[in-house]
Amino acid sequence: MSVTIDIAGLPPERIVFAPSPLAELGATLHVLAEPGHHPGAHGWATATNAALKPDLADRLCEADFLWRTTFSDILMGFAGLRDASVQPAATLAEDLDLLDKLDDEQFVTAALEFTCATGYAEQATLSPLSDPVVRKRTLELAAARGPQQRRFTERLLEDPPTVRAWVRRLFEDCEQAFFAETWHRVRGQLAADARAKTDLLRRRGLAATLEAVSPALSTDEQASVVEVDKLTSAWTTAVSPAVGAGVTFIPSVHQWPHLSVLHRYGWRPVVHYPVAGREVLSGPLSVEQFTLRMEALSHPMRMRMCRSLARGPYTTSELADLNGVSSPEISRHLAVLKKAGLITSRRRGRYVQYQLDVQVVARLGSDFLETVLR
Repeated sequence: MSVTIDIAGLPPERIVFAPSPLAELGATLHVLAEPGHHPGAHGWATATNAALKPDLADRLCEADFLWRTTFSDILMGFAGLRDASVQPAATLAEDLDLLDKLDDEQFVTAALEFTCATGYAEQATLSPLSDPVVRKRTLELAAARGPQQRRFTERLLEDPPTVRAWVRRLFEDCEQAFFAETWHRVRGQLAADARAKTDLLRRRGLAATLEAVSPALSTDEQASVVEVDKLTSAWTTAVSPAVGAGVTFIPSVHQWPHLSVLHRYGWRPVVHYPVAGREVLSGPLSVEQFTLRMEALSHPMRMRMCRSLARGPYTTSELADLNGVSSPEISRHLAVLKKAGLITSRRRGRYVQYQLDVQVVARLGSDFLETVLR
């Protein structure tokens, strides 16, 4: 399984390495929301969360699904603009200005990605802003994720400009509270990595450059595609006349162990990669429990489910929709994962949600953790 980016005929100068303040802010917000995904950043996350003012902390909780369970494409808004020469900006304010250039339709569908994952790479023919059937389905999917998501979705569908202004103000307040210092600390490292990768691309070509970015990236002999080894299958193109030719690689200090690929239909592809990895130390584990976990993870469907469950809680029906199988089949796989102690469950109203226990999975080793969170 992999995400394939078609780059056939793409000029080398259209393969761009550039840091993005907004994308890095999104990565830091994910660390704050899911410190279990980032064992090496526990100290920073604890200190930063403790220093947040209550009002800002509450607002971050209200919108945390934008970076907790998925890495929303609004955090890479430049890629939705039709001008392929537009790249991430030097400052957060400038990146937010680029985000403001998206029309309401683009912003809404990107922000509500968590309600339409199955159609992510397809051309949308109907909009939740104008079609009542799509709107109802979107609200139902949001409700399954939780009351916060439903309230946010209702407000966004009712009044996109007001919610967009609210989101921008939230990001600006994050900059004032903690991100300005964070960006000052990491921007030099990110810029240096982008320059080094650009120089490597010029001197040694695409294959060597992708290998330097991540072992999960590769290309074919003709350098006509970029393959991203992930527990999902998708295809996109970097040579679409509609959006302009190009693919952008964004380095991040806070991204590990994730390797994200923006492959939304009608947007330019983006690869968001960590500049360095951190190892997770495994503790002692009984042979019996280890065997149970290995047997549970030996099935490809359960591996795919783990990829979703590592990012956030899902109901049985949501997992069935995502994987194209029946709910009873998903239930059988969930029972195996739960017996192995790999997932937890909780009831929210009439929904039961399941989630991967990342702390338990980390005991299996950093290679597995990095694979399911890639």
